[in-house]
Amino acid sequence: MDKPKMEPLFPRSLRRGDTIALVVPASPVKRERIELAIQRLEEMGFRIKQYGDLYRKLGYLAGDDVTRAEELMAAFADPEVSAVFPARGGTGITRILDMLDYEVIRQNPKIFAGFSDNTALHLALQSQTGLVTIHSPHPMDGMGAPQGLSDLSARTFWRALLEEEYDSWSGGGYVVPLSNQERELVATVFPGVARGRLVGGNLALIGALMGTPYEIETMGNILLLEDVEERPYRIDRFLSQLKLAGKLEGLAGILLGQFTDCQPVEGKSSLTLDEIFHGYFHDLNIPVVQNFPTGHSRDNATLPLNVQVELDADSRTLRILENPVLVAG
Repeated sequence: MDKPKMEPLFPRSLRRGDTIALVVPASPVKRERIELAIQRLEEMGFRIKQYGDLYRKLGYLAGDDVTRAEELMAAFADPEVSAVFPARGGTGITRILDMLDYEVIRQNPKIFAGFSDNTALHLALQSQTGLVTIHSPHPMDGMGAPQGLSDLSARTFWRALLEEEYDSWSGGGYVVPLSNQERELVATVFPGVARGRLVGGNLALIGALMGTPYEIETMGNILLLEDVEERPYRIDRFLSQLKLAGKLEGLAGILLGQFTDCQPVEGKSSLTLDEIFHGYFHDLNIPVVQNFPTGHSRDNATLPLNVQVELDADSRTLRILENPVLVAG
C-alpha cells in the first residue's frame, strides 16, 4: 500500500561560492577522477568540503556502514553546506538507510544529487522527509570523467540547480532542455499527456526497497525507470514485482530512461525490452516514453524528483512544473 503523501520539502538553490559536500555512501571511487571533479567545481566558483577519507576501500564498499552513515549525516547537519553530492553510486546504500536521522535531514534541507545506487537515498529521503532531490550524474562519472560532462548533461544539471538559471519572479519551472536532435531519439511507446510527481530512478533499487519503510509511492505519479547490466529476464522480474505490489496501478505516466547493456546472453532465447515494456504497460492507458536520455549513459539528463511534472508522450517532452529549488526573490 502507498503511504500518506508528505508535503514536498524544497532545498535552496545553488549559488557560486556555496559549499558542496562530497561524501562516499556507497562504493569506492577513483582518486584521479574525484580530484578532477573537485578541480572543475572549484573553477566554477564552488567550495568543496570532503567528509572522511573519500578514497577508503572495504571490499566493494567505501568504508564500514557506520562511518558512511555518520559522514552523510555530518554533511546534512553542516550549516556551511548547500548541496550534498555522493561521489558515485555502486552498491551499499541500502545498508545505511536505517542508520540515518531523518529528522535532522528534514530540519536541514539541502540539494542531494545522484543516481544509480543513490536511488535508495532518493526514495528514503522522499518517504521520510519529503525532500525534493535531484537525479543526476555523480562527480566521478560526470565532472570527473576525462571529457567532463556531456553538453546535454551539463546543460540539464546546472539548469536544475543554479539560482542564476531561474527568474526570481517565476515559480513555473521549465522544460527539460533537450535539442531537437536529442528529442528525436526519444520514442513514444503509448501516447498522451499526464501530470504528476516524478518519482523513481534505478529499477533494481526500487525493487530492493519494496516491503521496507522506504518503498516507492507511485499513486498518481510519473514513474522514472532506468537500469544497467541487467538481463531482460531480470528487468521482467523487477516489473513483475512492481505489478504484483500494486505499484503500476494508478500511475499517471511512465518515463523510461536508458537501459544500458541490458542485452540477453548471446545465443539464448529472450524477449526484447520492447516486448517486456509493452507487455506490462499496454493496458495501463497512460502515456509512456522510452529512451529518454537519463541513466547510465554519456548523456545523463538531470531530472528533479518529487516535483510536479508534465509528461507529453506525443511531443516527447518533460516539463518541470515547479521549481525544484527555492530561489531568492
